[in-house]
Amino acid sequence: MKLVRFGAPGVEKPGILDANQQLRDASGLVKDWCAEALHPESLARISGLDLERLPVVDGEVRLGAPVSQIQKLIGIGLNYADHAEETGMPIPTEPIVFLKASSCICGPFDDIEQPRGSTQLDWEVELAVVIGKQAKYVSEQDALQHVAGYTICHDVSERSFQFDRNGQWTKGKSHDGFGPLGPWLVTPDEIHDLDNLSLWLDVNGERRQTGTTAKMIFSVPKLIAYLSEVMTLYPGDVIATGTPPGVGVGMKPPVFLKVGDVVTLGIEGLGEQRQVVRAVDS
Repeated sequence: MKLVRFGAPGVEKPGILDANQQLRDASGLVKDWCAEALHPESLARISGLDLERLPVVDGEVRLGAPVSQIQKLIGIGLNYADHAEETGMPIPTEPIVFLKASSCICGPFDDIEQPRGSTQLDWEVELAVVIGKQAKYVSEQDALQHVAGYTICHDVSERSFQFDRNGQWTKGKSHDGFGPLGPWLVTPDEIHDLDNLSLWLDVNGERRQTGTTAKMIFSVPKLIAYLSEVMTLYPGDVIATGTPPGVGVGMKPPVFLKVGDVVTLGIEGLGEQRQVVRAVDS
């Protein structure tokens, strides 16, 4: 299934795409795509229903992040071997973990705000994992049983905030609009090869990132198991699993986003996003 949330910011409704990719209003089934609605048993029940009996959503609508009430957006740094190589940093022996403030989360087609004082605004396409069942001290073998689905995260980053201001990554990762999610939450049954998904990102129509999850250093099950040792993962928590090579800071010379730039990105089976960079005060 492909789950979505549609409507104006703050008042989104739950939706679902039927077999013909027609958007249906799912608010008669669930209050929102959060907590209990994301439990694997709940999703299995919904998948057995006749979705074409749900009301059709006509016309163009804004899509929000496909999950609501997200407590934690957890980032994983340098999780692609070829990305670590382009940065000149050593291959991590354990996952590098940071948090993005939940207030940075937005829809897949919302604007990216360039913060005041920003000089190194960068892009990162990432596979995101959404937790559906509480996970604490889970094994790698059982980790995927705790997954509600997968989506795209654009891990927008301000590198000067990230690296030059006492090295605290969260500061460079959490501005408003730095966490576009979506367009869909895709349930695991639709992902046929999690370890070999293609990822891409363009800036103004020029390809900047091309990668595959086959290059991930720590797999999705490994990340879930590892994180569940240091924090409890709750339904709706999102894990952004790292980015392939081609980020702006890794180019020679480095290249960064500016106001007016258009970023498009996608992951095999998970859809596409598009954002325009705008000044924070515009």
